Amino acid sequence: MGRVFVRDLLKHRDLFKIELLNEDANLDAEIKDAEVNRPGLALTGFFHFFAHERIQLFGQGEWSYIMSASPKELEEPLKIFFSYDLVSCVFTHAHEPPDFFLKMAREKKVAIFKTPLTTHKFIVKISDFLDEKLAPSTTIHGVLVEVFGVGVLIQGKSGVGKSETALELVERGHRLVADDVVYIICRDESRLYGFVSETIEHHMEIRGLGIINIKDLFGAGSVRRGKRIDLLIHLEDWDASKEYDRLGLEDTYEEILGVPVASLTIPVRPGRNLPILIETAAKNYRLKMMGHHPAREFNERLLKILHERSRKE
Repeated sequence: MGRVFVRDLLKHRDLFKIELLNEDANLDAEIKDAEVNRPGLALTGFFHFFAHERIQLFGQGEWSYIMSASPKELEEPLKIFFSYDLVSCVFTHAHEPPDFFLKMAREKKVAIFKTPLTTHKFIVKISDFLDEKLAPSTTIHGVLVEVFGVGVLIQGKSGVGKSETALELVERGHRLVADDVVYIICRDESRLYGFVSETIEHHMEIRGLGIINIKDLFGAGSVRRGKRIDLLIHLEDWDASKEYDRLGLEDTYEEILGVPVASLTIPVRPGRNLPILIETAAKNYRLKMMGHHPAREFNERLLKILHERSRKE
């Protein structure tokens, strides 16, 4: 899980269109929650379940209240409000807080921002930003490619042919996301997204050729920076003593960051066309997502035929 600080909001000021109103604020305060809090009840003196660890968002309602109330009315609630270890406060619709509010914020060094964005638009932007930055993450050895819109993570021991297979897939019109090292984050505790680091972006290592630039060789349409991971494929050397799945009746899954991912194991030996097998696996995955399971449908038809023959006999 990544770490986000208040100063990171300023680094993305173009996204949030924010302006810092107190330059001496503590910009090293850490943001640990992806959600924001609208402190309407807190401004009236009700602090039960006050989510002080979140960014405090002052929309039209909150701003109107503190502007209409007298400093004396707000003195006690704001004193309690700023007694908490606050992260920062953001005023939407380009509103600015009154002087007495800013004074108390400066005393506690709480960062106060304003933005011309509407409350809804700011919530959408900041929630999406924090959700990505604070999401659980990991790094996995493998190759991530987009095949027919399906994010396929190819894994296997070194030298089994992962990069060469991905290169052939790119040559066939599919897109490379990351080679060798895939950075993965979990969104909403149910979706996995794989990304490439800026260091190795668009590059691939092929034994005997060295480092090649996929974007330069095949064009901008052959790469992308990130992709949702839908299917995990393991490549392994063919083991004659091992029984491989020949029917595909039962779906298998593996967990990454606690999220189950559909998985397949494809044995590798001379004569097997791995790119075509992976293309077929991706198409088959899409069929299953649309409610069609070819192996089970075939099995049901076969059982029906056998049942009919048995009944006639």
